[in-house]
Amino acid sequence: MDPPVVVLDNGASTIKAGFANRKDQRPRIIPNAVVRSKGDKMTYFGHEFVKCKDYSSLNYRLPLEKGYVIDWDAQKAIWDGLFSSEVLSIDTTGSRLLITEPYFNLPNIQEVYDQFIFEEYEFQAYYRCTPASLIQYGTLFERPDTPPAECIVVIDSGFSFTHVVPMLSGNIIWNAVKRLDVGGKLLTNQLKELVSFRQWNMMDETYIMNEVKESCCYVSQNFRNDLETCRLNPKSNPIVQEYILPDLSSNRKGRIRQSDDLVADADQILVMNNERFCVPELLFHPDDIGMSSLPATIALSISLLPSDVQGMFWANIGLVGGCTKFPGFRSRLMSELRSLAPTNCEVVIYECDEPITEAYQAAVKFSSMTGFTNHVVTRAEYAESGSNASRRKFHDWKPRETEKEKPKEAAKLKGKQREDDRSQAHTKASRTRTRSNLTSTPTTRKR
Repeated sequence: MDPPVVVLDNGASTIKAGFANRKDQRPRIIPNAVVRSKGDKMTYFGHEFVKCKDYSSLNYRLPLEKGYVIDWDAQKAIWDGLFSSEVLSIDTTGSRLLITEPYFNLPNIQEVYDQFIFEEYEFQAYYRCTPASLIQYGTLFERPDTPPAECIVVIDSGFSFTHVVPMLSGNIIWNAVKRLDVGGKLLTNQLKELVSFRQWNMMDETYIMNEVKESCCYVSQNFRNDLETCRLNPKSNPIVQEYILPDLSSNRKGRIRQSDDLVADADQILVMNNERFCVPELLFHPDDIGMSSLPATIALSISLLPSDVQGMFWANIGLVGGCTKFPGFRSRLMSELRSLAPTNCEVVIYECDEPITEAYQAAVKFSSMTGFTNHVVTRAEYAESGSNASRRKFHDWKPRETEKEKPKEAAKLKGKQREDDRSQAHTKASRTRTRSNLTSTPTTRKR
C-alpha cells in the first residue's frame, strides 16, 4: 500500500491542508499566522485561532512577508500544530507531501524547505511547486466535449501580490510572468486608513476590517458614476451600507445591517459609502501608488508570448485567489481587457466557485495520479544529493544548465584561470627584470 499523500497549499494568509485519495476532499483552512490577542492575553498558533473569543487589537506574526518565508520559527510552530492529532493527525515519517511555494522563490529559501521536509519532519518523499502550475489539473478550464487547453493564463490574486502566469503545454513561461504588488493585505490596510480618517480609529483592528472588506466591498463597473452617486447624496443612495461592528462583550460577530434590524444604543455603526468600491479599485487603477493596472499587466504578459499563439492565451484566462471573489471582478476585467486585446482575438475569462481552494483541489487530483511518484524527490535521493535532487526534478523560474553545458562552463573557468596565472607570472617576471636592471646599472663617481 502506498503511503498517504499530504497536500499543503501554504498561502501567506491561510493554509489549505488535507489528504489525497480520501472521500472527503474538503481542506482544513487555518490562518498561517501566530496571533496574539490583547483581550484575553493568549497566543494562538494557526489552527488554535478558532478558540479566540476577543478579536480586538490582534497582533499578527506572519511567517510570510512580501511573498517569502522569513520567519521559519513561526512557520514550524504552525506546521507542528497542523500535523498533530488536533488537525491532520499524521505520521510524517510514513507519508509523502505536496506543498506549494511562492513564485520566484529564492534558492536559499528552497534549500530550507528541503531541510525542513526531510531533516525535521522526515517525510518519505515530497513535491514542491507554485500554485499556478497545479491549475491545469483542476476544473477551472474544464468544459464538456472540449480537449484541455494548452495555452492558459492564470491570474492568481492572493494576499501579498497578484501574479499573471501564462502556461504553455503545462509549463510556466517564466519570462512572461508578471507581478502586481497589490493583494488582499494592501487592500485591507487601505480600508483601515480610509475608515480611520473618516469615522472610527480602526488601525489596530486588522481582523475586523478584513471581515468588513470581504462583506461589503465590490468592484465597480463604472467608477466615475458610482463616485458621483455617493457624492450627491452621501447618507442615502443605492450604494451606502451600514455595518454593525462586533460586540465583543456578548461575543456577537459583525454583520451588514438589514432593513428589519433593530439597532441598540450600544451598537457601533460603520457607514460604508464609496469605500465599498474605492478599495478594490486599486487593482484596476493603482496609478496613485505608481503601478500599472491589472488589465495592462495581463496585456503586457501576453504580448511577450509567441505571436502565433497569443489569441489562444486571450481565450483562456482563469481567475484564482481570494481577491477575485469581489462581486463584479470578472465583468470589470472582461470589459477592460476587451479594449486592450486585438480585434481578431476572443477574450474568455473562466472563474470557479471557490477560487481560494482551487489550487488545493487541483493538487489533490495531481497527487492522486499514477505518475505522481515520478515527480517527487525521495528521502534517499535527498540523502545522496541534498538539494541538488530538488533542483533537478522541480521545474523552477531559474534556467537550469544542461549536462552538455556543464563541461563547457568548466572549460571556460579553467581557461580563465590559466590566463590569470599567465598574466600574474608575466607581471612577476617583468618586476624581476626591472629589479635586476636596477641592480646591474653601474654608478659613475665623480672625481
